[in-house]
Amino acid sequence: MHLERELTLTGDARGALAQIVAIMTDQVLGGDGPPMWDVERLMALEARLGIVLGVDDVGAGSDEATTVTIGIDDAALLLDGMAFTEMASVDLPWFDMVRWTSDFVTAELRPHWSEADWQAYAAG
Repeated sequence: MHLERELTLTGDARGALAQIVAIMTDQVLGGDGPPMWDVERLMALEARLGIVLGVDDVGAGSDEATTVTIGIDDAALLLDGMAFTEMASVDLPWFDMVRWTSDFVTAELRPHWSEADWQAYAAG
């Protein structure tokens, strides 16, 4: 984990992240071509985020805020999964909801690191 930050996630935020992680996991386990992500890394991220799939991903999770520690690499992984989800959903009737979720997740994750942090991470 690089450049760790503590984030406080609401139930809505946890639900949005759970949906993204579930879509990423489905892509990895679906067998359509080479996996885009490492399933073990996704499972470790789920554990750190305190996501309970089947509960948080349908909005029935706790409304209590949860404090979690993630790194910029975790945030980048989530943003990558979110971009994949948005591109895969562009022709679907619920695309506006996907776009809203993308905007929500970006607003929740990106500001925890400076633009210089993001540029340094992207540079490798």
